[in-house]
Amino acid sequence: LDVRFFDSGYTDGYEHGRIHGLIEGRALGREKGFEMWEELGYYEGFSRTWRAVLEREQKADSRAVTHIRHLLDLIDQFPRVNPSADDASSTLDISRLLRQIRSRYKALCSTLGVTPSMRAAMTPKEEEKAEKPSVWSLEQPPAHDMSF
Repeated sequence: LDVRFFDSGYTDGYEHGRIHGLIEGRALGREKGFEMWEELGYYEGFSRTWRAVLEREQKADSRAVTHIRHLLDLIDQFPRVNPSADDASSTLDISRLLRQIRSRYKALCSTLGVTPSMRAAMTPKEEEKAEKPSVWSLEQPPAHDMSF
């Protein structure tokens, strides 16, 4: 009798957990995917902007342009849809590709003499911790005694 109740409770709990696990997994995957694409979009926009600047200055043969081209090539390799299990591209190591993209971005920033902004890779909680003080000092105006 106890085994029957146990088995029934276990089966119900397992199904309930499986359903909620799928829901939470999808939500987490959507959130992490958005964060990755926000970061990649930042790198792509940064690269395209600097490529336009360097082309305007007619420095198309510089080392920075080579880094830009490689960075944009790596970003183009990043999958735009979830690979299925039977898809040949499912062997792609996304975390390795993302590390390569970050490394190329840092190399580009070094070549340009720009401090790399890892703000795109930060979560909102990390951004709060990394808040820097304002460049301008904000002082309270002196209190004036307005009594007569």
